[in-house]
Formats: sequence, C-alpha cells, structure tokens
Amino acid sequence: MASGGYGRGGRGAALLQALNAPARKPGGTEERQAPTMQSQSGIQQTQPQQHEQSVASPPPPAMPIARGRGALGLLASAAGRGILPPKAQPSAGTPAGATPSEANVQPRGVEALFRLTSGRGGMMASAAANGGRQPGHVQSVQQSPPQKPQPANVHQSPPTMPPQQATVKAPAPVAGMGQTSAVSGEKAPLTSRFGSMSLDREEVVHRPGSVGKPLPLSANYIRLRCLNPGVYQYHVDFSPQVDSKNMRFKMMSELRDIIGSTKAFDGSILYLPIKLPSQETVAHSKRLTDNVDITITIRQTKVVAPEACVPLYNIIFRKIMRILEMVEVGRYFYNPKTPSAVPQHKLEVWPGYITSVCENEGGLMLLADASHRVLRTETVLQMLHSILQRNPQSFHDVCNRTLIGTIILTRYNNKTYRVDDILWDKNPQHTFTCASTGESTTFIEYYKKAYNKNILDHEQPLLLHRPKRKTLPGGKEAKSEAICLIPELCYGTGLTDELRNDFKVMKDLACHTRVTPNQRNLTMKKFINSVNRNPDAKKELSNWGLELMDDTLSMDGRQLPPEKIIYGNYTGSAGPNADWGRDATRQHVITAVPLKNWVVLYTKRDGTKASNYIKQMLQCCPQMGIECQPPVRFELHDDRTETVIRTLRENINPSIQMVVIICPTSRDDRYSAIKKLCCAECPVPSQVIIAKTIMREDKLRSVTQKIALQINCKMGGELWALEIPMKKLMVIGIDVYHDAAKGKRSIAGFVASTNPQCTTWYSRVCFQMPGQELVDGLKLCLISAIRKYHEVNHVFPEKIIVFRDGVGDGQLQYVSGHEVEQLKGCFSQFGEDYQPRLGVVIVQKRINTRIFLKGHREMENPPSGTVVDHTITRREWYDYFLVSQHVRQGTVSPTHYIVVHDNTNLKPDHMQRLSYKMTHLYYNWPGTVRVPAPCQYAHKLAYLVGQNIHKEPAPELSDRLFFL
Repeated sequence: MASGGYGRGGRGAALLQALNAPARKPGGTEERQAPTMQSQSGIQQTQPQQHEQSVASPPPPAMPIARGRGALGLLASAAGRGILPPKAQPSAGTPAGATPSEANVQPRGVEALFRLTSGRGGMMASAAANGGRQPGHVQSVQQSPPQKPQPANVHQSPPTMPPQQATVKAPAPVAGMGQTSAVSGEKAPLTSRFGSMSLDREEVVHRPGSVGKPLPLSANYIRLRCLNPGVYQYHVDFSPQVDSKNMRFKMMSELRDIIGSTKAFDGSILYLPIKLPSQETVAHSKRLTDNVDITITIRQTKVVAPEACVPLYNIIFRKIMRILEMVEVGRYFYNPKTPSAVPQHKLEVWPGYITSVCENEGGLMLLADASHRVLRTETVLQMLHSILQRNPQSFHDVCNRTLIGTIILTRYNNKTYRVDDILWDKNPQHTFTCASTGESTTFIEYYKKAYNKNILDHEQPLLLHRPKRKTLPGGKEAKSEAICLIPELCYGTGLTDELRNDFKVMKDLACHTRVTPNQRNLTMKKFINSVNRNPDAKKELSNWGLELMDDTLSMDGRQLPPEKIIYGNYTGSAGPNADWGRDATRQHVITAVPLKNWVVLYTKRDGTKASNYIKQMLQCCPQMGIECQPPVRFELHDDRTETVIRTLRENINPSIQMVVIICPTSRDDRYSAIKKLCCAECPVPSQVIIAKTIMREDKLRSVTQKIALQINCKMGGELWALEIPMKKLMVIGIDVYHDAAKGKRSIAGFVASTNPQCTTWYSRVCFQMPGQELVDGLKLCLISAIRKYHEVNHVFPEKIIVFRDGVGDGQLQYVSGHEVEQLKGCFSQFGEDYQPRLGVVIVQKRINTRIFLKGHREMENPPSGTVVDHTITRREWYDYFLVSQHVRQGTVSPTHYIVVHDNTNLKPDHMQRLSYKMTHLYYNWPGTVRVPAPCQYAHKLAYLVGQNIHKEPAPELSDRLFFL
C-alpha cells in the first residue's frame, strides 16, 4: 500500500510524486491535457479510463487517496501542478437538462479524489473542495419517482474526465446488468468494480495441498449468481421521531412510487436494488395516530458489493421459504404438509431445509441441506395428565422440569413459542384485555372467535411465553407483553432426554431421518426446482438481481494415504475403512501396565456376572501383553449409593491401582458420587460397568477385551501409535463444557501430549466464571504442560500445535488475536530465548456442510482421509475440510479445520496430514474419530468434570487418561 497515501504517508506520497514530475515554471497556469484518442468517427476524444489505454503506453500514475493530515497538502500539490481542474465541471456523460445537484451525484474532480478522506486534514480538504460546506452536509432534493438506468451502450463516446478520477469514481450502476467494458463489450468480474469501496477487504486466502489421490466430489452448495452491481444502502430519518417500528414500516410502504416495491428495511437502514436519482430524497407522510406531518429523509450512504450482502440475501431466502409455504420451527423451515408419522411413539417427522448464503473461496453460494424436525402428536395437556399418573406427589416439580425451556408448536397458526413458566393459578376461564379491540374477554371466547377452537378442559393451567426484549432506536426498550397459551392446543417439539435414551425410539426415527448421500443430493435438486419453478420465488430473486444455479457444486478433492498402526510387536495398516478393531485385541499394546492390585465391587445378585467377567479378564489380558492378577472382591449388601461410597472409602489406599464397580442399573447420582470420590477426593483410576453390559456370555469376551484396553489406558498405558516425523512436537487439545447447574460457569478441558509419539497425555481443567476470560486459565494450563513435557523429555517443545474445539464463527477473530497473543506470552516464563513455533487450529464439527463422492451410478460417502481445501473453504481464512471417519449408514459429516494462527512453517499438506493422524489416536475406539484425539480427550475430561465431578480432579491423575 505504498501508493495508498494513508495516514501521514499522504504528505509523503505527494512529495514523492512532485519530485518525480517534470519541472514547471513559477507562476505557470497551463494545465496538462489528458491523453487523447481517435474515435471511430474521426473525432478526437479525451481518454477517460486507465483500462481503455493502449497496451504500449504505461498508465498514468493514480493519485493516492488522501488520508489523515496529508490530505490538504496533497490537494494543494495536485491542484497546483494541474493534475486536477480548479473547478469540477459536468462530464460529457451528464444528461442534458440535468440540474446541478443531479449532475453532481457522482463526485467530480476534487470531490472524487477526497471522497474517501478521513482525519482532520481530510475534513478540511473536503470542506474546501465543497465550497466551504462541511463534510456530510447534503442538499435536500425533492425527487421524482426513480427510473432504472438504461443499459450501457458500448458504442457511445465515453465521458470526458481526468485519468486519475477513474481510480476513485464508481461506474454508474445499471440495475439487472453486470459491468460492461467499453472496449470489448464483455462483462467484467463483479468483484472488480468494488475494489475501491472496501479498502479493508482482505485478499482471498488460498492454501491448497497436493498429497493424495484425486477424487471427483460434490457438495451441498449451490452457486448464487448476482446480476446487479450490488445493493444500495440508505439511511432513513423520521422528523419528528417515530418510535413505533410498525408505523415506520407502514410509512415506508407508502413510498412505493419513490423507492419501488422491492426493499429491505429494518427501521432505520434501507436496502434497495436500484439507485435513487438523488443523493438525498425527502418525502412526506402523516402519522395516523395524531395526524402529525412526518418528514422522511432517505440519504444514500454506500453501495454494498454482492459479497458483502450476505445477511440481506439470507433474509431474502427466508422470505422465499415462506413463499414455498414452509413453516419456521426454531431456526429452520419445514413442510407441515408431508409429515412422516411414527404412531407407536406418538411422534411425527416434518421434512425441511437448512439454508444459508455465504461467501466462500469459490464465490457467493447457497448452502442447502435436508433437515428433519420431530414433533409430538400428543398435546401438552396429555403430557401433563401422563406426568400426573406417574408422579402424583411431585407433579408440579416434574412438570416444571419437563416443560420450562422447551419449544412448543401451536398448530392453529403454525408458530413456535418457548415455555418460560407454567401459570398454575390461571385457567382458560380467566379474562384478559385484547390488544386489537381493547375489550375484556376470556381465553375460551378468544380462541373460539379468532381460531374457531373449542377449549374442552376449563381447569387446565396456562403456559407463559415472554417475548425477547427489543430495543428501539435511541436505546429505548420496546414494550412487550407476555403471551399465555393453552396446553390443550400446544404440541411439543424435539426430543426429551427420556426419548433420546430409548434405543427403540431412536432406531424407529432413524428410518425417517437417516438420509443417504444420494437421497440428500436429490433433496437438494428438488429444492432448486421448487425455487426456480415457483413464479413468486423466482420473481423475489430476480428483483434483487439474483439467480440460483440449476445444480449443486462439483469440485475435486484428495484422499490422503492410509496410516500405519504401530503395536508393541506388529505394524499394520489402518485399511481403507480406517478400522483396526481386530488387530487392537490380538496384538500386544505398546506399553502395558501390570494389573496386580485391583478391587472389584458388586452386589449379591450380580455375583455370577462379576465372576465371569474376572475370569475373562485373566484370559484376555495376557493375549494383549498385559499382566493381570486376580482382584480383591467386595460383595455389597445393597445397591444404595451410600453403601458403595462407604465401601470405597474403607478400602482405597495408595497401593490400589484400579477400582472396578459393577452397578446393577444406570443411575446418574451414583455414577457422579463414585467419580467425585475416585477422581478428586481419593484419587485412583476407576471403571464403572453396568451389569447389563456383561450379561450375555456370547459377547462377554469382546466386551472384556475393550474394558481391559480402557483400564490399561487409565493406569497410564499406551495402546498403539503412528509415525509422526516431526521432532520436539507438542499437540494440545482444548474443549469447553458449559455447566448450567453451577452459576452458568464454563469448564475447559486441556490435554497436551508429553512424548514424541503423542501417545501419553497430560490433562488439566480450568473454570471460567461469567465475565472472566477463558484464556486466563489456559495460560496456567499451558505453562504446566510445557513443564511436564520438559520433565519427561528433558527438552522443551519446539513446535506447539493447538487444536481448539468449542469456538463459534463469531469468536474466530478473538481467538486469532487476543487469545493467541496471551498464549504466546507464556513462553517468557521459560526464558527470553525460548520462542517455540505456534499453530492454533479451530476444529468445528457442528457444521451443515456435506461432501459427496461421485460414484459410477450415484452419490456415495467419501472415503476416510478425504480432504477439500478450496472452493467451499472460507474466503479470508486458511482452512480445510477433512472426512476422517468411514460411515456405512446415512451421510458422513466432515470436520472443518480453520488455522487462525500459524508460524510453524508447516506446509498445508503437513498440517492436513497431522490432523488426520491425530484422529487415529483416540484410545477408546480402534478406528478414526471425527476430531483429533486431544480434542476428544479434552471433551471427555470437560464433560466428566462439568457433569459429574464439579471440581478440579486430583493432580496425581493428570498424567493418565483417567477420564475415558
């Protein structure tokens, strides 16, 4: 940006340009003539723009855009040397008969140069150029109804203007058309015409890899073509002030003859697809409440490029979904006309779509995906009756826990509401004042009159919904009244925890919600056709100059080579499916911890199951290279939590290696009490087994093998490893769990590797209270991890790669800026000379992107190791998508990796392969997982602490995977 002239450099740029220019005589007033060209008719014309010059002659130097204090000096220098005319003149392209104000809508001369000035000098220069007017002062203009600009004629003579103005002046927008070159008549790229409007717009980040086998792929993205140059943004002022947003909307709707029928208005900012003839438009209206005359001033603020209109385009597509008669439930839209019934569970499934407009590396696109919403066919009143039958004594408490916070649907108007409270002291016979009529009426009369619904149960309580608070312009809070709903007319949405834990319910629902890649792709094509074939939806898009392509996006990807799995006595391949479950139980582990002093607790009725399990442990462990001695047994008299805890306290001592508790049933309170005792109060690795798990003898051997491997990990053992060529590398995983029970605090799990093979791990947790920065605790965790690494290896790590989970899109800038700098500040604790290379990678798994492999006949799931690092990646971030799992049912979900900071000098191929290698090292599963192993470990740790322990685990367990 040497020629940009920003800040004080504006003065330096002018001086440099003056020194390079040919000398002028003192007092000379001659002006330089712009380069001329011969038109086809033989008339000499002034050449207007740089891109129309002949290739042989170099373009004249563009005048730097003045910023800061150098603006005034640059203006004087430019005017004195004759680069700018002393007074702005109407160009040859100004329509005949146009008023001076209309002719000056696009800045000319000095005004064009200083359109982007800022700072004190820039303001003074702008004021001088405007004839003494202060910047921002715009003359009010009464305008006639807008007329769309006519298409540009390629054969017309271009307007006369100095070459320097071409770098500042935007071309006159043409509604419904792209930019046309005056030389070739071809459309120029839409992004090129807004280069001067968004000076802070970052360049496209393109970091592709090359390792792997090429794959033909498709994704659930649809290209969105914008035919307009952009969207025109206006600021709307009402004088006197109109507080009611609905009133402002009505007033703007009355200005259809002035602004057209297509608009987007939020109460103060107006977006139009056309440019109004004047910079400022004044209209008049009346306030209906008191007949006061309201002056409406519409002032153009800027032209927004298509790539910057993503929020507006998302609003447009939400309107299109309503045109297609879709119903909004939660965040997405669903079709209530084609539900799939699941009568055995009193449920039904609505099909729908997820849509989101985004700007990716490949341009403007619409992300579209199939979605399903589960609704109950029983009313909330029926749910209350069933709760009353099961829990008559604690009826109110159970109802509050079950309903408050849930989303319900009212089918009479297909709207959703959040239940904020249950009004036990009110019923449908109570009266209220109707807002529309001002009359007092009962709920029974209101629903009969408004929706023709007869309420049968007159004694049922009411559900209360409090609308979200809205803020009016000026900081005032809008008045919002609570809404009372009738349980008899409300239906629950989504799944309760009870339904999620029911295997049969989830299996029956999966028949409707689990969609194959080919079915998902056909759903996308059906959506495209429904939009393009609906006249109203098509018109809504064309009004804004948008066009939806006819097919989903096609692109190329790569499959990374399969990894080699290293065991204690054998090296094998992970295979094409990235599954080594058979080898994991047949080969020796890398590091086996002898199981000599361990305890087994069980109830009397589970005595036989406990004996069979112990027998299998003594047989299976030696086959995997693990020495196992018979345990000490304790038979419990009952299954009460107090009995289990008392027995553990009496028998846990420093020599105990492992505690195994066989519980008759799954109970959260008992599990939490056991883990709190074994992880915090009396630190010892523990394994809780539900008796049902080891009940079947035909599956007991495979279950015991997996438990034995898990026990070996919890005692500090290592199961398998991979080849990691980087030396002195530390890999860190961070994930966050939000604990609603303890004052809405957050728990961050922090797990770091402590050996070169990344098979041993050091773990810590940190607690974040509301208003406290999470990075404060992460700094202490990082310092402890580096000390542990030095303790094990007698050397500090030279490269540190952090995989950070639990970060949304809105936090990327914060993490890449503030959090990274704070983490880098930890290195000074180990001396000023210690500056390891740091890479921070955000891991996002809850995404709607889907990637398909183009098979011979239809779309398929891509194989494990598939990488996409272009086209659908973010425009401004170094990122890539990785499919690490092999999926046999449904559609695989890729994981999104965003590298927010990297000074490790790792090539994109190395970063991608390291991410893929890390997905192989999660010891709870002999295959790949969706996220790198340290992230999954951090998730398990944070979840255990936030859900069960609620306090920091004992430091004695920090070097073992006790949380698996």
